[in-house]
Formats: sequence, structure tokens, C-alpha cells
Amino acid sequence: MSQLEIKDLNISIGSKAIVKGFSLTIKSGEVHAIMGPNGTGKSTLAKAIAGHPDYAITGGDVLLDGASILAMQPDERARAGLFLAFQYPSEIQGVTIANFLRAAVQARLAEGEELDATAYYKRLYSKMDALKIDRKFTSRAVNDGFSGGEKKRCEILQMAMLEPKFALMDETDSGLDIDALRIVAEGVNAMRGPNLGMLMITHYQRLLDYIVPDFVHVMYDGRIVRSGEKDLALELEAKGYDWVKKELAHA
Repeated sequence: MSQLEIKDLNISIGSKAIVKGFSLTIKSGEVHAIMGPNGTGKSTLAKAIAGHPDYAITGGDVLLDGASILAMQPDERARAGLFLAFQYPSEIQGVTIANFLRAAVQARLAEGEELDATAYYKRLYSKMDALKIDRKFTSRAVNDGFSGGEKKRCEILQMAMLEPKFALMDETDSGLDIDALRIVAEGVNAMRGPNLGMLMITHYQRLLDYIVPDFVHVMYDGRIVRSGEKDLALELEAKGYDWVKKELAHA
């Protein structure tokens, strides 16, 4: 069993502190959801853990299976078992999904080891079939001209091929209509299992109707202020975040 431990993490952008003493432990097989109002640090948290250079970690630590990842470059963190699904995935013109994924899988191999093309495509098509993705999808350039739903399905396919230990999903529901959300959620649920831990960041409870989390956390002013199960998300949907702010003000 693997474990991702975020310990008293502080993150700044320039001189502004965004995340302030954030702590959370995620174990293999667990799905955690983080909800909270805009500007509270949810996306900042995911990007900083993945190693985005614009975000400075000024305190605390992030441990993957007991070892700190903070000195690692983003590609080293990915090879160690982290995966970040972006809120707004980038387009890569002229590079097909098949070639992009092949390069990503090759990068995970030991130095001098070559990827077997036949085995790669067999595995790729197997993953696509499991996720109900048309095989013609792989001949398209990465995210070039894709709809919001197609971009997110492309990321789910990347996650399936790379088989990370932990997936950080930054507002996977952003820009999706109901049908696209359902399709993407089916792909995520197909990957749930004892070897994958997930951290889902979302504003809305509707995503959690499709991907039911084990734990729900409310993030406010850069830290977790309340934790619970699925019912907490329903309470947030009904009441908004004002009641959390009022409780904190009177604490």
C-alpha cells in the first residue's frame, strides 16, 4: 500500500501566501474530494505538489511512501507515481495521442530499455476498450480542436496508461455538460481500485454524484477546515460556504 502525506504545507505565489498549513494523508484505494470557494488555494495545492515552477513551497513537506518529493523535478515526481489532470489541458499540435503516450510510457522505463511497439499498442487498445474510447481517437493531435469532454477523456487515458500511485484531478468537471461529465466519470470509476489513490478538486457536488468519494474536505483560506463523508458535499450544495465561514468566525 502506498501513501501520499501532505504535512503542514505552505505555498506562495510571489509574495502572497495562498496555502497555509495544509495537511492531508491519502492512502492507496482512497478517493478524497476537496471543495471550497474560489481563491482558497485548491488548484494551487495540486499544481505545487506536481512541481509547477510558479508556486513556491515555503513550509511543510510532501511525502510519497515516506520520502519527500520536494527536491524532485516535475518529471521525477511523475515517475515516482504522481499524475496531475489539468483543469485546462494544453493543446499539442502535430503530435498524435498514440505517439504522445508512447513517449510518456518510454520515459518511465529504465535507461537503455526500449518499449516494445506491439506490446504497447496491445495495452493501449485494451485500456481504450475498457474506457469505451474509440480507437480512432489515438490518431488525433493531443487536445487539438477537442471539446471539453474529449480533453478530459484524453487525460483519463493518459492516467490509465501511466498507472500512477496517486492522481491529482484539478476540477475535472470544469467546462463539461452533463453527458460529458457522465462519460468522464465512468472512465475515472473504471480506474478505481486498491492501487490508486485520488484527490479530486471540485466546486460542485454534481461530480460527486458520479464519482462517490470516501472522504470530503472543505478548504477555506488555504487549509482544511472541515472533513466528512459524501453527506458533507450535499450539505455544501444546499447551504453554500457561508455557514462554514460563520462557524470559523465564531470559533
